[in-house]
Amino acid sequence: MTMTLHTDVLISGGGPCGLMLAIELGRRGVACLVVDQKPSTAFNPQANATQARTMEHFRRLGFAQQVRQQGLPLDHPTDIAYLTRFAGHEMARLRLPTAAAATPLIKTLSGSWSAAELPHRISQKFVEVTLREQAQACPGNDVRYGWQLQAFSDEGSHITARVAPVDGHGPAQTVQARYLIGADGARSPIRHQLGIAWEGATGFKRNFMGGKMFAVYLRCPDFYRLNPNDRAWMYVMVNPALRAFIMSVDGVSEFAFHTQVPEGVDGDSFTEDDARRFFAQASGLDAPIEILAMATWTAGHALVAGEFQRGRIFLGGDAAHLFTPTGGLGYNTAVEDAVNLGWKLAAVVRGQAPESLLDSYALERKPLAVRNTGYARALADSIGLFEAVPELDEDSAAGVAARAKAGEYLDGHVKREFNIPGITFGGRYDGSPLIVGDGSTPPPDQPNVYTASACPGGRPPHAWLADGRSLFDTFHTEWTLLVLGDTAGQAAQGSAFENAAQQLRLDLRVVRHPIAELLALYEAPLVLIRPDHIVAWRGSDESAARAVLAQASGHITA
Repeated sequence: MTMTLHTDVLISGGGPCGLMLAIELGRRGVACLVVDQKPSTAFNPQANATQARTMEHFRRLGFAQQVRQQGLPLDHPTDIAYLTRFAGHEMARLRLPTAAAATPLIKTLSGSWSAAELPHRISQKFVEVTLREQAQACPGNDVRYGWQLQAFSDEGSHITARVAPVDGHGPAQTVQARYLIGADGARSPIRHQLGIAWEGATGFKRNFMGGKMFAVYLRCPDFYRLNPNDRAWMYVMVNPALRAFIMSVDGVSEFAFHTQVPEGVDGDSFTEDDARRFFAQASGLDAPIEILAMATWTAGHALVAGEFQRGRIFLGGDAAHLFTPTGGLGYNTAVEDAVNLGWKLAAVVRGQAPESLLDSYALERKPLAVRNTGYARALADSIGLFEAVPELDEDSAAGVAARAKAGEYLDGHVKREFNIPGITFGGRYDGSPLIVGDGSTPPPDQPNVYTASACPGGRPPHAWLADGRSLFDTFHTEWTLLVLGDTAGQAAQGSAFENAAQQLRLDLRVVRHPIAELLALYEAPLVLIRPDHIVAWRGSDESAARAVLAQASGHITA
């Protein structure tokens, strides 16, 4: 007989969502057991773009620079190039900064890109290693790869589950947890057992990024040496014979190559010879490759789970929403799921909030999942429905003209897909019972334009301080009350919120910035920032401090 293992939260899935949640909880003293069937973190590259908002969360947790040091070499371009073949005619290119340039550059940007961090081009396989290290560093966390969730039941007051080693070497173990998280991927056994159906649309057929795709993780040491075009992070092949893209994994020799499987062809039966043939056709290079892994996957999804919560069970990441991976929105949305759920679960487990606070997870995250899957679908349409005419690859006057026309369209597309501050920073929780509105109107939701606003419900506006710090670096790890403006007027502000926080058992810190520009940016002298860096309230006096904090922390509803 084995003893029952007791933990606060059982997380099924050790990808970005599950690991990020374990970090958010573990940092707050909440014990987690993470199980994942894989022997370790991801071997295949998978997602390849960490958006700026995700990097800001990594910064909040203290490891953004550790992530930025990984992936491509620091001096490797992160350009996206569109060509007739990877070594063929270039038609469009978006030039983007290297990792080394990103840190100083962000301090010079304003407008839509006023932020603490720029995006970072890095394979998910590297990010997961860092997330695992951070999760395992929390004393109460137990992270087990090579283990699977075999059974679970919601007993009303707790979760009872059985976990076991995948290889059968060792006994199964009974687990009792307060909550269960299904971060177990697109085919989520937890979602299936609960009978939660997908909502949305799927099966989109496109010339590219619609239907079955063939993915090859490969090593090609001669790729850059033989390729006459400028080095890039991502090359997209627009050719009537074959549509494909390739992303650099390590900036040296490893690449993730994806091509559309022709209609009516069984891509699951493709061999390594097929992979080599497709790569040679797409690249136009006579370069030997070593195949590290290959598989098929399906593009053309814009799906969101009908429910994100059932009793003591929550869904996050691909278990809750399924994207066509344009714009890198799947992985980044999964991270924000964890950020949102983390502080709420911790507050409930630690007795700082009623369980009803957890109802806000689905209320806040499901609309964002619908929004983001919709944006990803539009981006997939933009590139996938584009017709690659036969003349594109010709060395002729007709070819030159066709490439010029295609280049004009692709130049617009690459900015639509890869310059997306509005999508990245503009997600909001308007209508949430935790947001204390002030009657102001949020800015329009535009994918390629972000308008900073402290209207409650969204990301706080960013600014760099005179000492070189990001304003976000001054926020507390939990609740922050910003007191902005005149120094004399500041002295009397903040005590009512501090007293209310003490009564509600909230960890709140008053942060004072007597800077006129910040007062103008936030349009109020008092601003309440949630633990997940969302503006919960703003105002000019503290007369309703207790009511504001009680609503924002889930103690009362609006």
